[in-house]
Amino acid sequence: MSTDDKVLKTAPMSMIQALRSAMDVMLERDPNVVVFGQDVGYFGGVFRCTEGLQKKYGTSRVFDAPISEGGIIGAAVGMGAYGLRPVVEIQFADYVYPASDQIMSEAARLRYRSAGEFIAPLTIRMPCGGGIYGGQTHSQSPEALFTHVCGLRTVMPSNPYDAKGLLISSIENDDPVIFLEPKRLYNGPFDGHHENPVVPWSKHALGEVPEGYYTVPLEKASVFRPGSQVTVLAYGTMVFVAEAAARETGIDAEILDLRSLWPLDLDAIVASVKKTRRCVVVHEATRTCGFGAELVALVQEHCFYHLESPIERVAGWDTPYPHAQEWDYFPGPARVGAALKRALEE
Repeated sequence: MSTDDKVLKTAPMSMIQALRSAMDVMLERDPNVVVFGQDVGYFGGVFRCTEGLQKKYGTSRVFDAPISEGGIIGAAVGMGAYGLRPVVEIQFADYVYPASDQIMSEAARLRYRSAGEFIAPLTIRMPCGGGIYGGQTHSQSPEALFTHVCGLRTVMPSNPYDAKGLLISSIENDDPVIFLEPKRLYNGPFDGHHENPVVPWSKHALGEVPEGYYTVPLEKASVFRPGSQVTVLAYGTMVFVAEAAARETGIDAEILDLRSLWPLDLDAIVASVKKTRRCVVVHEATRTCGFGAELVALVQEHCFYHLESPIERVAGWDTPYPHAQEWDYFPGPARVGAALKRALEE
């Protein structure tokens, strides 16, 4: 972590508050930062992540956009090329597909096609994932689509502390960043037991967030839970699901929170798997061609002679996200725990 000061005052924050604080800090520090998207100005965003920012910084810095994802990203690419640092919100990750051409053909390629003369330093915030009874069009996890595209960075935090630090790092980065926010984690850590009361971030250590400027480095994973028996590669909501699975099975799992999906902290992955000699990959997105397939391939390539059992993979099913059977689709602690047990079989 890097900061302006060695000691920063902290306050309990939800992930929503931490993200808002990151944008507040950057709007104040850098006059080139602008925030816009559908309902992010006067209304403060569908999840209230931008609440109060327009009142504080005015309608030329924080403003609403038409319902046109392609138009939002296209405008942001142009802004970035001319020196601004736009932070745009796509209301749900499920709505990003009309902007695919602008993201993949324009933003991701601008630095390369101009031989470095122009850049597209835009940050695209998108709430993602399920667990909120949103059905097929409000629950998708499309991270693998973006990790496949050269020129994009893809980030997914799992907690308020990382969310603020990573968002500041993303805004300051000269590459376009896909910043995915697991909306089930907005108000508290979620371990997959939907029948239990919601635990607020104020009761979790990672909900204590510095109020001022600090960064969490991109491209660096975090050891969320040290362990010796098996490595779990996870990100977003699945970090806490994996923690619950380890606790409930009694297995000493090392949980690696990837945080930055691409570029990836391969060194951290290899070091952990070589130590535990077993690996379980977990993500909420659809299984086939999900980001977990890339993780499995990388572990196989770099750790083959250290592995003592096949790599396990736990993911969402190859179906649209079902509304009525939400918890049959969601990779909960029982499914992750079963994978941990299989990984320990000789």
